Amino acid sequence: MRRTILALAALALLALTVWALLPRPVAVELARIGPRTIDVTIEDEGLAEIREVFVVSAPIAGRLRRIDLQAGDPVVAGQTVVALLGPLAPALLDTRSRAVARAGLAAATAAVELAQAQVAQAEATLAFRITEADRAAALFERGTISRHLLDLAQLERDTAAAALDSARANLAVRDRERDSTAALLNGAAADGSDTCCVELAAPQSGRILRVLTEDDQVVAAGTPLVEIGDPADLRVRVDLLSRDAVRVRPGMAARIAGWGGGDIPATVDRVEPAATTRISALGIDEQRVQVLLRLDGPPQDRQALGHGYRVMAQITLLTVPDALSIPVGALLRDGSDWATFVAQDGRARLRTITLGARNDMAAQVLDGLAPGDLVLLHPSDLIADGTAIAPSAGP
Repeated sequence: MRRTILALAALALLALTVWALLPRPVAVELARIGPRTIDVTIEDEGLAEIREVFVVSAPIAGRLRRIDLQAGDPVVAGQTVVALLGPLAPALLDTRSRAVARAGLAAATAAVELAQAQVAQAEATLAFRITEADRAAALFERGTISRHLLDLAQLERDTAAAALDSARANLAVRDRERDSTAALLNGAAADGSDTCCVELAAPQSGRILRVLTEDDQVVAAGTPLVEIGDPADLRVRVDLLSRDAVRVRPGMAARIAGWGGGDIPATVDRVEPAATTRISALGIDEQRVQVLLRLDGPPQDRQALGHGYRVMAQITLLTVPDALSIPVGALLRDGSDWATFVAQDGRARLRTITLGARNDMAAQVLDGLAPGDLVLLHPSDLIADGTAIAPSAGP
């Protein structure tokens, strides 16, 4: 009896040793293959911008009055005055120039006095010639003088009247010359009350985006003053790699995200035909193509989105509905082919598959799998064809 017990104990110990040395199934995560819609997209950073931004610039050199408008203020085309430009102050005169100006003013004043004297002389002459013409007319009516003498008297009267007009015009010219010389010497009024301003009205209705030149100062012609745009007229500009841009076509659907609000539907409006060279953060030269997106949906859903805001744009290149799909985490390379491990009878079986459309989450399976198959997600280096497996969680 004792020998029987010892034999059974030895057999039990041997069985435990064999069981301990047997390979244990590898715990794996499984996913079930099934149909789903696959969207092939391109995603990159973009910039929201107003389609038409107007920069109001100074048309002439002058003194800019302080701009009271601020960014965000509404403006109406042709009605809201966004800036006022006054004339420049006269140049300062040095000692020599001032002495010359004073001498010119004195000469102009003397010329005015001379012209006034000439006017007085012309007025006296005209008064005398009028009297002579009236006397000649009375004598002619009595038959004392001839018609010729009457005509001569009237001619001298008319000549004196013309001389008076000429003297008065000369006086007006001399007055203006004196005023011009005095203005050169004295300069403009200190308070600028006698100056007028050029009013710059808003070229388009919308809002002030930026006040580029705000303070009261002298500006040159062409100096930008304010930027005006319509915040409701937004679009998104995306710089895509040229190898991605060749697959984008106008009319493709897109989605705007990553700006702090909800997703905004969009449509590809234009793909520019020329690429530019940009240097990436890693110092690599990249050929970038600008793609313009038109925002869709109600404007109230994007009221917080503004000019110059950074966004993430996702353009849908292809949509495959009801595609037999496999998670990308289950894919691996078998030489030049795509393959995956399929859970079958408690073991992992390597199976070569053919893929179609693919995105970052899933890929379309054209051949090699059937709906309902279980595949291994993220298989480790412990997994090989025929390895015993045990699911770590339900599929």
